[in-house]
Amino acid sequence: MLASARLTGIRTARMALTRRSTLAILAALAAGPAVARPELLDLAYADASPRNLLDIHLPRGGGPFPWLLDLHGGGFRAGDKRLLPVPPQLGESGVAVVRMNYRLSNQALWPAQEQDVLAAVAFLNQRGPELGLAPGRMALGGRSAGAFLAVSAALTLVQDGRPPRAVVDFYGPMDFGSMDADMARLDGQPKRLPADSPQSAESLLVGYAVGARRAEATALSPAGRLRAMRPGSVLPPLMIRHGMRDRIVPPGQARRLREAWQAIDPAAEVDFALLPDEGHGSAGLAGATTQEQLAAFLMRHLAG
Repeated sequence: MLASARLTGIRTARMALTRRSTLAILAALAAGPAVARPELLDLAYADASPRNLLDIHLPRGGGPFPWLLDLHGGGFRAGDKRLLPVPPQLGESGVAVVRMNYRLSNQALWPAQEQDVLAAVAFLNQRGPELGLAPGRMALGGRSAGAFLAVSAALTLVQDGRPPRAVVDFYGPMDFGSMDADMARLDGQPKRLPADSPQSAESLLVGYAVGARRAEATALSPAGRLRAMRPGSVLPPLMIRHGMRDRIVPPGQARRLREAWQAIDPAAEVDFALLPDEGHGSAGLAGATTQEQLAAFLMRHLAG
């Protein structure tokens, strides 16, 4: 009874916050270009969890704007949307940034996390015009664990006939079953448990030890899903950035995604770069040069 009342209270508070936030952003949009980057914070996009909240950061000027749904990392077990920077280069290019929270692996097992992303996409496409977003002019992206979710959700949308216009992978794991083999090819010590371990981030996400059910873990990963798709399927443009010194998610994971993407759709653009001096989420991956490249990539595919 107490738990039910507490959940009801949370939902009521979220609904009230949603109404207030929506009214605030609509007022800001009505004020026109003089308003500096209105924000809509903690908007509820679903009711599966108290974490089903998102933030919208709009550029200056009149919308509706193309948008990037940017997903945070944290090993599927930690992290928060507020920890993601909002690159000024995107706002200056006229691209809105949406940051969302999703259920963590200690709250729900896979595929709950992808279901949250798909729910957010549906919500944003439906409510987009009133929130300053252009329905359909969407890119999905993420960093580390968030990149896994972004690419996974993008493939589901492709298979459903509703593909995003672009996909962004920043140093994400893309084939759980091959992560330890990719790590073994690198110099230096890993900075994480082996993916095959029952206590790895990947194993805790799927609910079993990756090493005990390797084929199954690979099949649900983006690279495995791509290999199972029909050749000739049309895929959206893909941007990949990964550090060559990454000892958390080895750069071989980026290569596997690129190869699988191009095998299914050789005509799809793949903007691929391994940064020689960068580690996992290190400064160069968040720096001005990389973010300018991201802004150019998104504008190329979200404009018009």
